[in-house]
Amino acid sequence: MSFELYFMQTSDFNYSLPSQLIAQTPVIPRDSSRLMVIDKKNRKIEHKIFHEVTDYFKSGDLIVWNNSKVFKARLFGELTDLNDDKLFGHKKPVEIFLVREMENVGVWKVLAKPGKHVRLGMRIKFAPDFCCDVLVKEADGTILVQFPYDAETVRQKANQYGHIPVPPYVKDEPHELESYQTVYAKNEGSVAAPTAGFHFTPNLIQKLKDKGVDFAEVTLHVGLGTFLPVKSERVEDHTMHSEWVEISKDCANKINQAKAEGRRVVVVGTTTVRTLEGVALLHPLLVGEGRVRSGDVIHPYKGDINIFIKPGFEFKIVDAMITNFHLPKSTLLMLVSAFVGDREFMLQCYKEAVDQKYRFYSFGDAMFIY
Repeated sequence: MSFELYFMQTSDFNYSLPSQLIAQTPVIPRDSSRLMVIDKKNRKIEHKIFHEVTDYFKSGDLIVWNNSKVFKARLFGELTDLNDDKLFGHKKPVEIFLVREMENVGVWKVLAKPGKHVRLGMRIKFAPDFCCDVLVKEADGTILVQFPYDAETVRQKANQYGHIPVPPYVKDEPHELESYQTVYAKNEGSVAAPTAGFHFTPNLIQKLKDKGVDFAEVTLHVGLGTFLPVKSERVEDHTMHSEWVEISKDCANKINQAKAEGRRVVVVGTTTVRTLEGVALLHPLLVGEGRVRSGDVIHPYKGDINIFIKPGFEFKIVDAMITNFHLPKSTLLMLVSAFVGDREFMLQCYKEAVDQKYRFYSFGDAMFIY
C-alpha cells in the first residue's frame, strides 16, 4: 500500500485557479455548460457539452441523485439582551448561517459573523416575529441557538426574511432561489445546493429515460461537512461533520438490483457519493460462518452519517460520477481524487480544465468520471 495513503498533506490537493474562472452565474440553458469526460481506467480526457452526456449512458444504467432542496439559511439580525430585550449599548448587527436542526425541537447549529459578539444570554432578532436565543458556543466555532418554533416554521420564516446561501466566492446573490436549486429538488433542508445536479434539465432527463436509463433519489441535507475548509496540515487530522441522510426502501432495492445484475450505478454529486458509500458501511452483511463483509448492499436508512472519503478509500457502490470542479485543498477534491484512484492524474485534469478555461465551482462546468 502506498506510503502516501498514511501521510497525505492537505497541500497535496492544491492547485492554481485564476479568479476569473470562478463562475458567478449559471449558464442558460443549464445543459449547455461544458463537460470534461474522464476515463479513469485509460487516463483519457474528452471535452464535451453537458447535454452530450447522454452518449455515455446505456439502457440499464441507474442514476442516483440528491433531491435535497435549499432554503434561505443566511440571516441578518441584531443582538439584544435576553432579559430586557434592549440592545447592548449600540446596535450590534450579526450574520447567522443556519447549518442544521438538532434533535431537540427548535435547537439549531449555526455559524455567526462576527462570532466574538455572540454570547450566552443574548437574543438574536431577525424580524419582529422571528428570533432565537443563544445556548452554547462550541469549541469548533459553531453555536447552538434555540428558536421558539419547530423546524418547518424556522425554514418558513427563513425563506421569508433570509437570503439565498450562495458561497462567498459568488459575489452577487441570485434574484430567485430557483436558480440555486436543481430541477428535481424536493425535500427542503440544505444550506448549500448539491450543485452537480444544476446541469440537468427536464428535457435532458427525458432523453435519458427514453434511452432506458433508470433513476433513484436519496436525500442528504448539505451542511458543515461539505463547505468547511481543511485547516489541518495532515489530511488524516481533519474532522468531518455529520450530515443527515435518507435512503428509502425503493431506492435501496433499485441500487441493490442494479449491483446484482452488473448494471452501473452513476451518482450525481459528491453528496450522493457520501450518502451511498456512508450508508453501505453502516450495515455489514453476514457471509457464511459469521464472517462479516461490509458495504456490499444498501439498506434503507434515515439518520446521520459521518464519512471522510480520501485516497485509499474502497468504493463499494458508485461506478461513475457526475460532479463539478471543487475548491483547492477541499474534502471534495480529495473525494474525486479517491474515485479516480490517482491524485496526480486528478490534478492534471484540473490543470487542463484551467488551461481550457472551464468555469469552476457551484455555477461552473461539470465532470463525468467513469
